[in-house]
Amino acid sequence: MKKKVLVMLAVPKQEIQKVLLDWTLIYPENEKFSKEELLEKVVDCEAIITVYGHKLDNEVIDAAENLKMIANFGAGYDNIDMQHAASKGIVVTNSPDPVTEPTAELALGLMISVARRMAEMDRKLREKKVTWGVMRNLSTTLVGKTIGIIGMGAIGKALARRAVASGMNVVYHNRNKIDEQTESELNATYLSLQNLLKTSDVISLNMPLTPETKNMIGENELKQMKPSVFLINTARGPVVDQSALIKALQMGIIAGAGLDVYEDEPNVPDELLALDNVVLMPHLGTATHETRKEMSTLVAENIKAFFNGEVPPNKVN
Repeated sequence: MKKKVLVMLAVPKQEIQKVLLDWTLIYPENEKFSKEELLEKVVDCEAIITVYGHKLDNEVIDAAENLKMIANFGAGYDNIDMQHAASKGIVVTNSPDPVTEPTAELALGLMISVARRMAEMDRKLREKKVTWGVMRNLSTTLVGKTIGIIGMGAIGKALARRAVASGMNVVYHNRNKIDEQTESELNATYLSLQNLLKTSDVISLNMPLTPETKNMIGENELKQMKPSVFLINTARGPVVDQSALIKALQMGIIAGAGLDVYEDEPNVPDELLALDNVVLMPHLGTATHETRKEMSTLVAENIKAFFNGEVPPNKVN
């Protein structure tokens, strides 16, 4: 009998089928399964493909009596109760490699857009609210500015490469310093969090969401930043105290922000929507045609490796 894998959301199907040739794929007809459908269809599945940003309820895990593996479509896996999975002996994997370059690309795009007021000027042109002139609508160049990267993992390093190519200076804060060779290649300098906050012209958040990083950037941290700083978040919404950020943006405590993630997605506060000094995206860091296909392939390869008796390349527990 063929093994069964349930795919919670309609991610690229063909790439999964190409790898899991001998599996039965339980795939949603619409965008995703309802909770009731999940509980019904997961019962005899050996694997579940979850998707970042969409919580996998423990009730669904418990309903799958044969479940041996959860393969997450995405680098972050805070949508899964890792302790509960571990208590049932379920292996969890993620799919980090394909997300690195597109997320760094979007972070750079947010930096440029907010600093050069691109989204704001686009809106105002469409609304015929722009007055043209040599000394009007001025913005900020990134050349010669310092970017502070909090979280120097794969995405942080990919962003650092782009920042250097854009003529920026790179400082970073991480749980551990990166090796000297990589620091040299990226022309990056390690700073304490406090010094990074005080000296950076742009601050990019690239850390995972953990109990330690939740609300890592709050009112106190925002007040330590330069009034001219731009804050970029392509990590997870809850690493920032969103209420404190809104207040800082409204009061001019910081100059602007570029946000791809929010505290309670898909809800974006009206206060953020009303601000001209914020560029907003609906969690699109990895949303390219190419990346989605690569992620589906990697998710399937993790499943294939595990059920072939190998250690999956992206095991996280």
